[in-house]
Amino acid sequence: MAADSMEIDDSLYRQVFRQRYVLGDSAMQKMAQSSVFLSGMGGLGIEIAKNIVLAGIKTVTLHDTKQCEVWDLGTNFFIRQDDVFNQRKRVEAVFPRVVELNPYVHVEKSSSTLDDNTDLSFLRKYQCVILTEASLTLQKRVNEFCHSQEPPIRFISCSAHGICVRVFCDFGDEFEVSDPTGEEPKEIFIQSVTQGNPGVVTCMDNRPHGLQTGQSVLFREVNGMQELNGTARPVTVLSPHSFSIEDTSHLRPYAHGGFFVLVKTPKTFSFETMEKQLCDPQVLIPDFSKPEAPLQIHAAMLALDTFQEQQGRMPNIGCLQDAEVLVKLTEEVNGRLKNKAPVNTELVRCLSRTARGALPPLAAAVGGLASQEALKALTGKFSPLQQWFYLDAIELVRPLQSLSAEEFASRGDRYDGLRACIGESMCLELHKLRVFMVGCGAIGCEMLKNFALLGVGLAKCSGEVCITDPDLIEKSNLNRQFLFRPYHIQKPKSTTAASATLEINPELQVDAHLNKVCPATEGVYNDSFYSRLHLVVTALDNVEARRYVDSRSVSNQKALLDSGTMGTKGHTEIIVPGLTESYNSHRDPPEEEIPFCTLKSFPAVIEHTIQWARDKFESGFTQKPSTYNLFWQTHSSAEAVLQRMQARESLEGAFQVIKLLSRRPSQWEHCIILARLKFDKYFKKKALQLLHSFPLDTRLKDGSLFWQSPKRPPSPIEFNLKDSLHFTFVISMARLFAGIYNIPYCEKDQCEEGVARVLREVTVPEYKPSEKPIETDESAKKPDQMKLALSSEEEREAITQLEGAIAASHVSPEWLQLSPMQFEKDDDANGHMDFVASASALRARMYSIEAADRLKIKRIAGKIIPAIATATAAVAGLVALELIKVVGGYGFESFKNCFFNLAIPVVVFTETAPVKRTQIRDNISFSIWDRWTIYGQDAFTLSDFINAVKEKYGIEPTMVVHGVKMLYVPVMPGHNKRLKLTMHKLIKPSSERRYVDLTVSFASEVDDDEDLPGPPVRYYLQRGVDSEVP
Repeated sequence: MAADSMEIDDSLYRQVFRQRYVLGDSAMQKMAQSSVFLSGMGGLGIEIAKNIVLAGIKTVTLHDTKQCEVWDLGTNFFIRQDDVFNQRKRVEAVFPRVVELNPYVHVEKSSSTLDDNTDLSFLRKYQCVILTEASLTLQKRVNEFCHSQEPPIRFISCSAHGICVRVFCDFGDEFEVSDPTGEEPKEIFIQSVTQGNPGVVTCMDNRPHGLQTGQSVLFREVNGMQELNGTARPVTVLSPHSFSIEDTSHLRPYAHGGFFVLVKTPKTFSFETMEKQLCDPQVLIPDFSKPEAPLQIHAAMLALDTFQEQQGRMPNIGCLQDAEVLVKLTEEVNGRLKNKAPVNTELVRCLSRTARGALPPLAAAVGGLASQEALKALTGKFSPLQQWFYLDAIELVRPLQSLSAEEFASRGDRYDGLRACIGESMCLELHKLRVFMVGCGAIGCEMLKNFALLGVGLAKCSGEVCITDPDLIEKSNLNRQFLFRPYHIQKPKSTTAASATLEINPELQVDAHLNKVCPATEGVYNDSFYSRLHLVVTALDNVEARRYVDSRSVSNQKALLDSGTMGTKGHTEIIVPGLTESYNSHRDPPEEEIPFCTLKSFPAVIEHTIQWARDKFESGFTQKPSTYNLFWQTHSSAEAVLQRMQARESLEGAFQVIKLLSRRPSQWEHCIILARLKFDKYFKKKALQLLHSFPLDTRLKDGSLFWQSPKRPPSPIEFNLKDSLHFTFVISMARLFAGIYNIPYCEKDQCEEGVARVLREVTVPEYKPSEKPIETDESAKKPDQMKLALSSEEEREAITQLEGAIAASHVSPEWLQLSPMQFEKDDDANGHMDFVASASALRARMYSIEAADRLKIKRIAGKIIPAIATATAAVAGLVALELIKVVGGYGFESFKNCFFNLAIPVVVFTETAPVKRTQIRDNISFSIWDRWTIYGQDAFTLSDFINAVKEKYGIEPTMVVHGVKMLYVPVMPGHNKRLKLTMHKLIKPSSERRYVDLTVSFASEVDDDEDLPGPPVRYYLQRGVDSEVP
């Protein structure tokens, strides 16, 4: 297998490339040499198996001794009805399905006895041992064995009982972590460095440095105080944008320029065995509203271990006697703890009632975290959990405590485990649920798994899960989107995911669409569609789409469950009508754009050169060919265009289009020549022009040098075909030209000999200085070339070029049609990444910027969001838990949003943001969830509308707006005359439209204050059409 060596198969890299941005190649290589023993194939065990196999370890042994039961169908997504009917062992049932997840991982199975008498020497061949569903005695015994080995075998144990879960980690006395956070260090430019003891470093433009005292930074390109360059100095933070660095009084004075970057230093973590940790546990606190909870769950779950050991069973559902025994055991355990919290009897009783049950979403959430810990154990990447993680779902079961024991009793079906936790009535509500999920990528697949296990949207109960995603499955999806297999590549995500979900639970009703959810599809996803739903789930990867779905959900009064991940980070947001703010209620700060002049002339860091190369691709091979095609579709013929231009008529884009036409190559050799000329333009003449306009000794008005950090003076590059970077640029760009101009070429045409032969005949024009000004204003925007006014000389040039093309018969339909390209980062054979990588590297060389590897270039140019299965599993599980609360109609205080970073690790639960009300008058207020309604008729005037609002809601509108059209603004000329016009005449609705949403404002009670916004007003054009579509 490829994974047996340090070199990982390239096709594996294509499958896991988003994960590479999370873990890095070094960690991936360590995983490809590692073996894991995983015991327990229940709900939690199969979650961990899925995640670590998708991640790409070398070998995993799945261990389990139990037989498949009906119960397992509701907790284990890889066990089928046939497995239960044929009484297969669980490990036998899941084995082939786990194998299918990743062909690069060797999966083994074992059903040997593992108990207190088993010889544990067989574990020595593994680097990590994970136990689930094991007794506490066995956990301690295996942990002691693993800890005592040299080197120690990393040990993880996980338990899930009803509403409580725990994870324990022991990675040995000394566990070295190469990268504690996984954050990519940023280059921060320096404003000044003082001479003193200590010396003080200030960041340019008061940029935050993000450092912590005790960390070290490496200095580069400092002028004046050059002794700093190449040295790492420990820092003491003084402010968010300054820090001190020991004594600099003996160094030369700082002149200008330079930057620093954080030095990543390895960190060693020390672990104790479980036996030592039991009485003095080191715990992570996920919910600061109940900081005592981890210790309370610790005591309760240890008491449950004791109960199970003494009774040989779990507490019976609804048995008050068992609950009191567990409370007493918890008090005894708590008394032995060094650091203790008061016993939470409510938690203990809920644990007793649900201990026989299972919450699949809770297993998914903690399974994601535990899987990430396993990857840390194998790679030394990211900070490990020290040493316990506890989580409970008491908010989920607290409102159910008054229900009878019969509600939670077994009925011999796949939902018994869930029923034991939430009761039969809630299960039925889940079965009847009608859900709309937007997106079937990584989070979407995980959500569908949760829906299947929870029985969300069953056909027999008139429930439904409607899903939509326009995308097709790609190879790079396979290591996170676990419902897809290699044989699904290029098939639709939504229909494939629907089929895979029905394999998990055939009772579901899944309706799969291939649409985007956007204004263009409102005919499909109209108000009538939303009226049939109970809630909406987003599984999207961009903010714009989330904002749109949120606006439709708010408009239709539907709960929205949102989540997202970036690498090891994840968030969930729960939006409930009438209770919480919506997604659109808050705005993240916009991403910082790179100034146009920086990209064009003054790059300072590698990100600037990569974005420049990506822009060159977009401009040259997407936008210009598209504009060219649109122009010739708009204008009937070249002759007609020539006539209009000769008549001095201005045609938008004509100059750029005719330039493309006149320079259009007709054979492969011409493409090579074009690429060679572009090389000189980009990497030689550009540098010469900059140095002509701004010589190295140029000074600004304040006397400071023009060429100082962050500006870097360029150095012209002479073309050299023997330089592989030069050759790659020319070939890749020639291929792109051939692509848009539909010119055939073959493999032989791309050899160095053939290219050299063509280039020997090329005469590259000498550089001639231009006096055209170079933009230096960072606030200036990129001009639209198509809309720039033409000089008379440019007009004459365009006419001459078009006359020449007509004379040469270069205006046939074939010549007036190009083939625009869309940037495709994942196909290495198309030359797209070759062009971007070589162009950005050459520009970096020209400006003396440290080059990036192809992986980083691909991430930035392709706008790739780093992703890993562990985080997507965790967010989907957390969202599914909140879904149950929404279905149950729980109160505001029950809902939790979550942010986590599995790398550190940190998990933080917070209350959802309460809905805000806007006060218009003392007795009139509204929130985002409110909507006023007015019913009209054909003769209804604007004045009638205003009076109707006043009569119904007690306040008179002072402004009425429809979309971007102002229907009534009293201060605007002629608007008072509109009061007599009918609403139909003002709005001009289409014949099938039944209503419109209007925006109204009201006068402030305080003079001179601005008008106050009101809630949206839905104006029905006819009476009795509430349920009609717009």
